[in-house]
Amino acid sequence: MNFSSLNYLEIKELSVYGRYISGSQFLSFIKGNSIRNKISPLGKSVQNRLIHKVTLGSGKVKILMWSQMHGNETTTTKAVLDLINYLNKGNDLTDQILSSVTLTIVPVLNPDGAAVYTRENANKVDLNRDALELSQPESRILRVLYDEIKPDFCFNLHDQRTIFSVGSLEKPATLSFLAPAHDIQRNVSVSRGQSMKIIVAIYKALSSLIPDQIGRYDDAFNPNCVGDAFQLLGTPTILFEAGHFPDDYKRERTREYLFYALITAITVIAKAKIEAYSLNTYFDIPENNKRFFDLLILNANLIDKKYDHNIGILYKEALNEGTIMFNPFIEATGELKDSFGHKYFNCIDQNDLDFIKSDRKLHKLIF
Repeated sequence: MNFSSLNYLEIKELSVYGRYISGSQFLSFIKGNSIRNKISPLGKSVQNRLIHKVTLGSGKVKILMWSQMHGNETTTTKAVLDLINYLNKGNDLTDQILSSVTLTIVPVLNPDGAAVYTRENANKVDLNRDALELSQPESRILRVLYDEIKPDFCFNLHDQRTIFSVGSLEKPATLSFLAPAHDIQRNVSVSRGQSMKIIVAIYKALSSLIPDQIGRYDDAFNPNCVGDAFQLLGTPTILFEAGHFPDDYKRERTREYLFYALITAITVIAKAKIEAYSLNTYFDIPENNKRFFDLLILNANLIDKKYDHNIGILYKEALNEGTIMFNPFIEATGELKDSFGHKYFNCIDQNDLDFIKSDRKLHKLIF
C-alpha cells in the first residue's frame, strides 16, 4: 500500500492532540462529524458516562474494535478518529471497504478512566482482567456487543510503555502486535492463524516506514484478558499496541503509523487477501524486550558515590489541569548492562552535567 497517497495530514483529526483527550473533545468530534447519525449509545460507565459505538459500512464481514479499555491509553483512540475521518472521505478504497465490511467501533470503552487518565475504571478494576467475571458495567457492555454482532474479527487497541525494545535491538517498539493465545499451550488454532496472517500483512506493509520498530507482544495465555477470551471463542483477535517513537512523547508519529496499521488490516480483510500471507512469518517478528529507560545517565557515581555507575530513569505520567506531565523517577541503578536510553546523559561530559543540574525535576531527583 502506498501510504503517502492517503494524504494523512488531510485525514488527521486535529481536534485531538497529545496524550490526553477530554470528554468534551470527544463529544465535539462525534457531534460535528458526518458520522453523527451512525453513532449510538451502548450504555453507561460506573460514573454514568455514556459509552458510544460507531457503525460504518454494510458488508457481510463484521469487525469489532475497541479503544481506551485503559483510560490512559489514548494513542489508538486518536488513530481511530483518524480512521473514521478517512472512511468518511469517500474514494475507491473506502467504497470497497465499506461495501465489504461492517465496522463497529467503540472509541472509548472506559470513559471514567479516560477522564482522570487512569488505567483502571472508576472502581479501580482493570477491564482487561475482567473478561470472565464481567464484574464491571464497561466489561458487560463490550461482551453484550460482542454477543450481539458476532464479529468475524476483533481489534483490541492499546498503548504500551516506553520500556519496550524490539528484541535485543536498540530500537523502540513503536508498534507491537499479538495474536492472543487460545490455550495455555499457545497452539495455533484456525482463528489464531488468521490473526497471525493479518499481523504479517501489517508487518510487511509498515516495515519500510519504521524498520526494526515493530515487535511481537508476549503471548502468555490469560483467559481473563479480553483478547484471549475472544480468541478462545473462535474469533480471530488482534492486539494492537501503540508504543514509543523517538522524541514523540505526545505519540503523534505513533498515531500516524497506527492509523496505517488499521487501514492495512481492514483492507486485507475487505479484499479477502488474508491467505496471501505466511503464518510462519509471524514468528520472525522479534519479541518485545524490556530494555529501555526514558533517560540513562552514565557515570552517575561522579555526581554522588551513593550511585553505582549508572542511573535508569523512567517517567510517570500525571494529569495536571488537562495536560500530561512527565515526572522522572529512578527505576534502577548499577551497570545496567544491555539497557538502552531514549536519551543518554554522560556525567563525564560537562555539558550533560550542566543540563542535569539546570533541569528542575532532574536536579531535585538526583542531587
